[in-house]
Amino acid sequence: MTFPEVSLNAILLWGAIGYLLGSIPSGVIFARLMGLGDLRQIGSGNIGATNVLRTGNKKAAVLTLLADALKGAIAVLLARHFTSEGAAQVAGIAAMIGHCFPIWLRFKGGKGVATYFGVFFAIAWPIGVLGSIIWLCSALISRYSSVAALITAGWLPIVMYLLGFGGYFFIGVVLGVLIYIRHLDNIKRLKTGTETKIGAKSTP
Repeated sequence: MTFPEVSLNAILLWGAIGYLLGSIPSGVIFARLMGLGDLRQIGSGNIGATNVLRTGNKKAAVLTLLADALKGAIAVLLARHFTSEGAAQVAGIAAMIGHCFPIWLRFKGGKGVATYFGVFFAIAWPIGVLGSIIWLCSALISRYSSVAALITAGWLPIVMYLLGFGGYFFIGVVLGVLIYIRHLDNIKRLKTGTETKIGAKSTP
């Protein structure tokens, strides 16, 4: 259940690479390429796939979802291939931080859910599958993407530990905390009943 040993040089190198990969604003890029305007001025202003979906353009939303997930997965796989398992986890955490706080957008990024799943599918695909099942069941019941993300982030580290994936417990907790930090506004809206449900379009 301990974090794999990794050198300082590896932390610095893969932390930087992971952060830069995570910082690529996929949603903003696809929204502009498809003539949807500035995504930061639409709906919730978030740069993730859920907000892209509020434009009504499902293709752009799917592309954003895949690209955001790939950022995390590629960071993990590259670090594991060239360095070690410890470096892979560092890169995954850094990619998540990059997506949530991208340098290119003045550190105002997305919620990190797609990147979260991308990281875990690359770390160990059974964890990604488990997380997806938890998210899907929670989303179908609640109809809120934010609720599904919060439930997944809270329960996945526990499920990982119970099913023998304790070596990834640390990264599970760290990424889960990031999910909760990025969803603080959603939590407030859920309490006031103003949170937008999945698939709802933004109003002009």
